[in-house]
Amino acid sequence: MTKPSLYFFACLLIFIIVLSLLITGSSILTVPIYEGSSIPMGTPITWMGLIALPLTIYFGVGEFRDLKKRHKLFNQLLKFSVGLAILWVPVSYLLAGNLSFSFSGTATGFQGGQLAMKLFWGYTYGIAILPLVFLIIHCILILIKKRGKKNI
Repeated sequence: MTKPSLYFFACLLIFIIVLSLLITGSSILTVPIYEGSSIPMGTPITWMGLIALPLTIYFGVGEFRDLKKRHKLFNQLLKFSVGLAILWVPVSYLLAGNLSFSFSGTATGFQGGQLAMKLFWGYTYGIAILPLVFLIIHCILILIKKRGKKNI
């Protein structure tokens, strides 16, 4: 097995496990990382899933690792997407003011308030949607290219 395919399957497995835990609302997500901690396991688990998604697409589509002119932009955008995912915990901490990422309607300032919560969810969904958009655009471009070759 080549390294990219090994990385692809590892990232895919991580993503599928994290997604299934999030969809089922597993109780492991609310368990503290260690006794006495206020940081739930859901924070690092979700973080791993957000990082694994763009990496799965990056390692799963060989063209994205090719630095030819057409795919160089996808390569750079996916790397940017991984960077956004890596920054998810620090940015979310700045928005929420805690590592459990809980927001309060009674917060007086920006941090932990409703606007910060909206930004948190927008950022989180954006991290998840962005690599999927790149994959969809790539698939559409492949279909257009194949359709163009058929008509010749």
